[in-house]
Amino acid sequence: MMSDQGFGIRKIVYYAEEILLENGTSPAVPAVRATAAAVVTNPWLGGDAADDLNDEVVQLAPVLARKLTDVLAANLGGVDAIQAFGKAAIVGTDGEIEHGAALIHTPFFGNLVREYFEGESIICFADDRADAGASLVVPLWHKNAAATRTHYQTITTRIGDAPRPGEIVVVLGASTGPRPHSRIGDRLTDPIVKADTLGELVS
Repeated sequence: MMSDQGFGIRKIVYYAEEILLENGTSPAVPAVRATAAAVVTNPWLGGDAADDLNDEVVQLAPVLARKLTDVLAANLGGVDAIQAFGKAAIVGTDGEIEHGAALIHTPFFGNLVREYFEGESIICFADDRADAGASLVVPLWHKNAAATRTHYQTITTRIGDAPRPGEIVVVLGASTGPRPHSRIGDRLTDPIVKADTLGELVS
């Protein structure tokens, strides 16, 4: 098996936060939100805009899916503790947005993340091209019930020295619970709202 160096992985960064007070009150359901990010060499630098990216995707994306899910599961109390997930990529300035998309939007990453986290939902995402140290807001939602509005939340990722111009930062985000004090209902139980009936609902 190839080493992390062979796959171009420079480092993996883990970050977590737990909100202890929201509006002066402890959340009824405590939750930890976290990201695991891999800084990797962009394998497509110097290529043509029409190049096939698949060979490198097949080699690298499954490795990233395994490593990042392992980091989050190990730090958040196991797969069963993880309720929400999301993904993101930041491409360095010498790369294409498509290079980041190639690593997070194919089944060689997304399908494996769902399998490892025992989820069913499509994974919400964010991507960008930026200088080292740029921040990116990663959206999260419930891993099995995307319509469950309580778990709509975000976490911001930032690595001070990445991505360098020839790198990509691949990020997985996860949460062990809902937003603090979530109380705006659920998409599955919402009333039917249309412009011509809005007055009836608010009268």
